[in-house]
Amino acid sequence: MRLADAAEPVFARHETFHPRYGWFRKAVAAAAEDPGVFSAPDATVELGVGKNMVKAIRFWGLAAKLIENTPNPPGSPAKRTRNVVPTEFGRLLFDPSSGWDPFMEDPGTLWLLHWKLLSPRSQLPVWWVAFNQFNAIEFDFSDLESACRGGIASGAEWPAPHESSLRKDLSALLRTYAPAERTAHSRVEDLLDCPLRELGLIVRSQATGNYRFAMGPKPTLPPAVAAYVVLDYIAYCEPTARTVLLSRMSTEPGAPGRAFRLSEAELADALRQAVEFSDGALDLASPAGAAQLVWRGEAAELAKALLDRYYLVGLERLGGLERATHSTVSEMTGASAQRALVPGPVGVVR
Repeated sequence: MRLADAAEPVFARHETFHPRYGWFRKAVAAAAEDPGVFSAPDATVELGVGKNMVKAIRFWGLAAKLIENTPNPPGSPAKRTRNVVPTEFGRLLFDPSSGWDPFMEDPGTLWLLHWKLLSPRSQLPVWWVAFNQFNAIEFDFSDLESACRGGIASGAEWPAPHESSLRKDLSALLRTYAPAERTAHSRVEDLLDCPLRELGLIVRSQATGNYRFAMGPKPTLPPAVAAYVVLDYIAYCEPTARTVLLSRMSTEPGAPGRAFRLSEAELADALRQAVEFSDGALDLASPAGAAQLVWRGEAAELAKALLDRYYLVGLERLGGLERATHSTVSEMTGASAQRALVPGPVGVVR
């Protein structure tokens, strides 16, 4: 995938704030309550944050594909910030009564949010280049800046971002994923309040102090989430496909292997467990020695069904909680997938 196809020419819209713990959930809840909340005169009071943070919460909600722009009512001021509503993904994940993980307690949710920030069409082209086109083993800020500037210049016919905007995006990237650095100007919330640091995707070298992307298995990545992101990616690129090579999913720019820093073998290990979890809806095959993921039905609907079952199993482990499924699996992937993914009656699952 090319940068021009994967991302929008958007830079430094986060008001220099990296995403904070409550912001993703707050973006969905606020948009559900009032689509015009982010442009309301009392937005700072309603959201309980400063003016710049209001803009930042809106940006991170849009960037994570939890909320989306919607037309403003007739007669709205021309310069008014566009209204927003929760996306289907945002509702499924954070709805307070029926969401998969309304309090953001499951580690799989952090991996999903990371994926959504980078997946097409990303609102963070600088981040997309950093994860998908930058291959240095160790790097400092200037190395990353140079690579991202070159990647954007060669990857899309966009006006070059201002140097300050590119630097702000890179600073937000490192503050989002790398271990916090304590300085004389550090605030407590800057050191503690960033959920995606828990993924451990960027670490510091003890020998040199430089950064590096953490390669290797990701113990907190649920296999069902790994399968979801593969299917989600293919649903965007090739919606009618029924198979995909794991070598492609581990090396292609924009693919899950790049976003999660997984080799083909490591991705295969995660998907092998997802195959067992799917009860036959997924399979791994190796025709002519090339490992492939194979599935029945439409990739997008199967991906959603896998997450629905993954989070439902999590609820059951917490005490057999009762809830209604968001939609029947038969509606999403056909009767055969219904039998494969959800044994027994479909509807209210106990």
